Amino acid sequence: MNLINLSAKSLAQVKRNVLHHMPICLCLSHQTSIVSVVYTQSEILQKEVYLFERIDSQNRDNMKHLKAICFLRPTKENVENLIQELRRPKYSVYFIYFSNVISKSEIKALAEADEQEVVAEVQEFYGDFIAVNPHLFSLNLSGVARGRSWEPTLLPRTTQGLTSVLLALKKCPMIRYQLSSDMAKRLGESVKWTYQAMVHELLGLNNNRIDLSRVPGISKDLKEVVLSAENDEFYANNLYLNFGEIGTNIKNLMEDFQKKKPKEQQKLESISDMKAFVDNYPQFKKMSGTVSKHVTVVGELSRLVSERHLMEVSELEQELACQNDHSSASQNVRRLLQNPRVSEMDAVRLVMLYALRYERHSSSILPGLMEELNRKGVSEKHCRMVTSMVEYGGKRVRGSDLVNPQDAVAITKQFFKGLKGVENVYTQHAPLLQETLDQLIKGRLKDSHFPYLGPSSLRDRPQDIIVFVIGGATYEEALAIYNLNRTVPGVRIVLGGTTIHNTKRSESSTTPRDRFASVKLHPDIAIRHPLFDTRSTHMIKMA
Repeated sequence: MNLINLSAKSLAQVKRNVLHHMPICLCLSHQTSIVSVVYTQSEILQKEVYLFERIDSQNRDNMKHLKAICFLRPTKENVENLIQELRRPKYSVYFIYFSNVISKSEIKALAEADEQEVVAEVQEFYGDFIAVNPHLFSLNLSGVARGRSWEPTLLPRTTQGLTSVLLALKKCPMIRYQLSSDMAKRLGESVKWTYQAMVHELLGLNNNRIDLSRVPGISKDLKEVVLSAENDEFYANNLYLNFGEIGTNIKNLMEDFQKKKPKEQQKLESISDMKAFVDNYPQFKKMSGTVSKHVTVVGELSRLVSERHLMEVSELEQELACQNDHSSASQNVRRLLQNPRVSEMDAVRLVMLYALRYERHSSSILPGLMEELNRKGVSEKHCRMVTSMVEYGGKRVRGSDLVNPQDAVAITKQFFKGLKGVENVYTQHAPLLQETLDQLIKGRLKDSHFPYLGPSSLRDRPQDIIVFVIGGATYEEALAIYNLNRTVPGVRIVLGGTTIHNTKRSESSTTPRDRFASVKLHPDIAIRHPLFDTRSTHMIKMA
């Protein structure tokens, strides 16, 4: 169940269907994202697709000597734009591919508009999702909730995206949903700090692209970089390693580069020297780009960790999640709130975690911590997030306390030698999803918590599992899926979500409740405890 390979093969089949001549691909922004995470620009050029256009653009020239590939979501707006295009065609032939199911009435409307008979083919290609990793997909949706119910316009869109995944995988699932979530049930009825995680949390990953334009002293060619495991061997090998190991591997990469560099800069004294240089230059240039990119990214991560005191912040996050020492937690939270280098959002997140962990403690100092936030100059909007967090994911909503205090010995500091300023000081905490999937695979997942949708049930061990998280999945959960796929034979798991979360994305959601669909600690430095996972999980289990 490799989603990237699946999307790549489908897109390649689309191109093979168009014989001869240079095609033009008409895409809207969502489809451009789908294509860009599967193929690089150079790979697209190799497939003789030289131009992307928006079908709603009014400034396109007539190019009757060219063919057109139209890859569109089957929305009313796109169908109407396509109808207008066919009435006044700008290209000689049209190959139309929809990324999801299209109705017969819309097909009829397109046929009636094709008076000049320029349409050569109409097909459904099920790719209405962003394949981020082989086992991780996103719908790039935010603000999916209105209170504890669906935003009306986004339930159909989520249904379409999840259905597209099932159709692409050719799966007809048995559905289980989280009993406490009406949103998960409605979606089910409608369907009938790794390196990657840390980059997303601190820098932001959008369809595998990172905006580094605000990094001090950044060069022009590194203002935006692409991190894709399909096209970057170093990233593929380090995708799920922790930050300390990344530091060591970056050092090794630099040493390898320095060893090869002098050879490439030798004088070109003969034809054979020139030929060797030309043969080796592309590989050398590619390695140079890889070194520059990852040194810049890791350097910026290290700068932010130091600037914002994230090691101390994350140690306290881990303490709040894993231990049960209220006195120590109270003192440490207050101490960090008084540290001027701790950012506003980091301070708010610490208070939110304290509020959830010690919500009903007899000696709770939450009012005092709220006063500390005010003295720190935290905005009223961000202060209200603490109350909203308890309202959304407090004990009353959860129904039970999920805290499982661990022995302090289990939270050990591991130091990695080799790169100053980069160290992995905490063991990672497994997300609740990992425990839930382990119970599912072993046949121990309680029907009272995750009932089946409909009368059917599965008693054998599942082979293929798709997990969909309403409110957003995380790269830390993607790591758990990766490890389960690697270590549990005979089981294949895919994870998806309405979006892929980090703290900023949670905070900027449009509704207060959806804003806290997922509380994030700093990935790979401190990982959130199941107590704080209040999102809705829509689980699909298949034999």
